Amino acid sequence: MLINYSQVKHIFIVCGKTDMRRGIDGLATIIVDTYNLDLFDDAIFLFCGGRTDRFKALYWDKNGFILLYKRLESGKLQWPRKGMATI
Repeated sequence: MLINYSQVKHIFIVCGKTDMRRGIDGLATIIVDTYNLDLFDDAIFLFCGGRTDRFKALYWDKNGFILLYKRLESGKLQWPRKGMATI
């Protein structure tokens, strides 16, 4: 389950505010229905809610989905609020 995320092919930032109560299925639905992207294409999808000190990441590791949740101890993210961004 340990993944070197710096080697992932695509990193997508889902701009705007995401309902952080959503789990794997809810976040996957956003990716497929709103952005028409392939969940299984070696990509990490990053989500942020209204509070910019926490975010979630969704990743398919060829065996199942990994859902990561990060809350910053200090500081905040400068999260884009419109569209979809790629890194």
